[in-house]
Amino acid sequence: MTRARARTAILGTGCRTPENAVIWLGGRIGVAENDKTAVEQPWRARTAILALGAFVVGTDGFIIVGLLPEINRTLQVSTAAAGQLVSLFSIAYALFGPVLAALTGRWPRRRVLVTGVALLAVGNAVTASAQVYWLVLTSRVLAGAGAALFIASAVATAAHLAGDQRRGRAIAMVTAGATLSLVLGAPLGTLIGGTWGWQTAIWFVAGVAAVVAVVIAVLLPPVRLDQGASLRQRIAPLTDRRVLRVLVVTLLAFIGIFLPFTYMSAVFASAIGGEQARLALLLLVFGIAATAGNLAAGSLADRYDPRRVVIGATTGVAAVFLLMLPIRETFVLVAVATALSGVVSYSVIGPQQHRIIAYAAPGGASLVTSLNTSAAYLANFLSSVLGAVVLTAAGSAVPLLPIAAAFAAVAAFLTWWLSRGGEVVDQAGKQSAAAK
Repeated sequence: MTRARARTAILGTGCRTPENAVIWLGGRIGVAENDKTAVEQPWRARTAILALGAFVVGTDGFIIVGLLPEINRTLQVSTAAAGQLVSLFSIAYALFGPVLAALTGRWPRRRVLVTGVALLAVGNAVTASAQVYWLVLTSRVLAGAGAALFIASAVATAAHLAGDQRRGRAIAMVTAGATLSLVLGAPLGTLIGGTWGWQTAIWFVAGVAAVVAVVIAVLLPPVRLDQGASLRQRIAPLTDRRVLRVLVVTLLAFIGIFLPFTYMSAVFASAIGGEQARLALLLLVFGIAATAGNLAAGSLADRYDPRRVVIGATTGVAAVFLLMLPIRETFVLVAVATALSGVVSYSVIGPQQHRIIAYAAPGGASLVTSLNTSAAYLANFLSSVLGAVVLTAAGSAVPLLPIAAAFAAVAAFLTWWLSRGGEVVDQAGKQSAAAK
C-alpha cells in the first residue's frame, strides 16, 4: 500500500482531520509497507521466542508470592515487609516501562529485547545472592524495569513481524507466554523453592532469562521500527486523548479483574475449606482458561473490531463475578465460574494493545504498549490496596465480587461511550469501525 493510498483510506475511516490521519499513519506505515516481508517471514517461530521471554517475565512476577514465607524467615523481616518485594516489582514495571520505552525508541528491537531480559536476569541474580533486605528491594526494582522494557518491545516487535492481518494473533501469542507462567512457571518455581530453598528458585528464573537473552540475540532478525522520529514525536501519545481513554479502560478493567484473583482464598474460603490443593486447582484452572481466552481474543481482534471484543470481555467479567455470589460456597461451581472468569479476564489485554497501537506516533508503538501494560500493573497494585481496605472495613471478602463487577461494567460502558464517534481499527490491513 502506498502512502497516498493509505492516507486516503484512513481519512475515509473515522479520522476527522488530516493531523489525526498523520498520527495514525505514522504509527502504521512502517508496518504496512513491510506487510509482504512480514508475512513471508516465519513470524510464528519468532513470536514464539518473544512469548518465551514473556513466560519468564510472568514467572518472575508470580513466583515471589509463593516464596514470601521463606523470604520472610531468611531475611528476618515482617510479612508486610516481605510483601513489598511484590509491590515494588509492580510499581517499577508501571513507572519505568514508558520511560525506558521512550528512551530506547531509536534502538534496534533486538538490542532492546536483550537488554530488558538481561536486566531481569541480573535483578534476579542480585535477589538470590543478597543477604540484606534493602538490596533485595533494589533488585526487585531492577527486575521490574527490565520486565517492563522487554514486554513493551516484545508486543510491538511481534505486531511488526506478523503484519497487519495477523497483529491480534501475534500480540496474543506474546501475552499467552505471561498467562502460561500462571500454569507452569510459578508452580514449578514454587516447587523448586520448597525443595531447595527460595534462592534456588530465583536463580532458576535468572538462568532461564539469561538463556532467553542469548536465544533472542542469535535467532531474532534485526528488526528496526521507525528510526527517524524525535523523542518529542515518540512521546506525543501521552497527550493524545484517545490513548488516555484506552489506558483508563485498561486500568478500570484490571482493577476489577485482579480484586477477586488476588484475594481468591478469602473470597472462596467456604468452597476451599482450608485445603491448599483446592486453591492450587483453582489457580491452575484460571491459568489454563486465561491462556485459551487470550489466544481466542487475538483471533477475534483480527477479524472484528477490537473495541467490540473489549466490550464483550469486560461485560463478561462483570457477569461472571455477579454469578459467583450465589455459588461461592460450592467448589465445583466455583471451579466452573473461575474457568469462565479466566477466559473473559484475559480477553481484554490483547485487544487493548491492538487498539492502542493504532494511535502510536512514528516509532512509538513500544511506548503505547508499555503504557498499556503499565496501566495493568498499576491496576494490580491498586486492587491489592483496595482489597485490603474492603476486607478491613467489611470484615468479609464477599463485597469484593460486586465491587469488581462494577469496575468491569464501568470499563465496558466507557469503551462504548468514549468511542461513539468512531474508532480506527486495523482489520485485514485496512478497516475502521464506525460508532454503533
